[in-house]
Amino acid sequence: MADTAVARPRLSRQGRPERGERLRTRRPGARREALAAYGFLAPNYLLLLVFVLVPLVGAFFVSLQRTDGFGDGTFAGLDNYARLVGDPLFWRALGNTVLFTLLVTPLSMLLGLVAATLLNTALPARPLWRSLLILPMAVSGVATALIGVLVFDQNSGILNRILTAVGLSPVTWQSDPVPAFATIVLATVWWRTGFNMLIYLAGLQGIGPDLYEAATLDGANRWQRFRNVTIPLLGPTSFFLVVLNVIFSFQVFDIVFVLTGGGPGGATSVLVTYAYETGFVTRDQGYAAAIGMVLFLFALVFAAAQYRASRTKDVVE
Repeated sequence: MADTAVARPRLSRQGRPERGERLRTRRPGARREALAAYGFLAPNYLLLLVFVLVPLVGAFFVSLQRTDGFGDGTFAGLDNYARLVGDPLFWRALGNTVLFTLLVTPLSMLLGLVAATLLNTALPARPLWRSLLILPMAVSGVATALIGVLVFDQNSGILNRILTAVGLSPVTWQSDPVPAFATIVLATVWWRTGFNMLIYLAGLQGIGPDLYEAATLDGANRWQRFRNVTIPLLGPTSFFLVVLNVIFSFQVFDIVFVLTGGGPGGATSVLVTYAYETGFVTRDQGYAAAIGMVLFLFALVFAAAQYRASRTKDVVE
């Protein structure tokens, strides 16, 4: 009786079936399932094309023109980008954006981690505290900024009334650069802490209790378990939040616009508010589009870093 050999697909250098072999070894119905998947994804891709890619390409072409938004613009090449290099207002807005990012990102992540750690324990009234922390996520940035106005307004704000009531001098929140910058940082931290807490809480609940039990048996106290078990295992979560918070911070607009309007004297102006003023106040929309393309490049760099890190993590695992 002749031996029967089972045909095996040819493998590539990476140990995977070659492309032609993969096509021949697909199970029946795979093509139909792939078409169905593409059909479900098509509306999302269509929305991305219409509302993201097309405006993005249009903004790039506008950034190559001198235009006020009315009529045909004049082609200017890379002149708008060259203006950015010598524009002190742009560099000031970029510096404010970087400083805002460096303050808001670690503060909101640290508070989110502390809140998530407390809520992951047997804390009394956990659902209530969780709801209070997540509540800012349910309102828009404009609503958050309006709440900030009620608190930080230097003439009728709640905080200055409390300071006056206890015999302290009121703070000129909108007149001095440092207090004005502090208001947008504090309002944004309050807004983002709940989101960071929610992501960290999901990461904490994915850590097995057996790891903490093993660390306890080895003599580790609570701080040592937090430092040597919790922090390392939350590394991917922390990196994801860093990338997300940096991108959000570079795109901040509504809180700054409502709370300070970029003042006093541009002390709280960030890239998006500067682009808004350039495009819709001075009507230099070509230059404003160039600022927007710089913002897009920053977001693209951090998104690429997140994608590369997630792929590396998958390969290691």
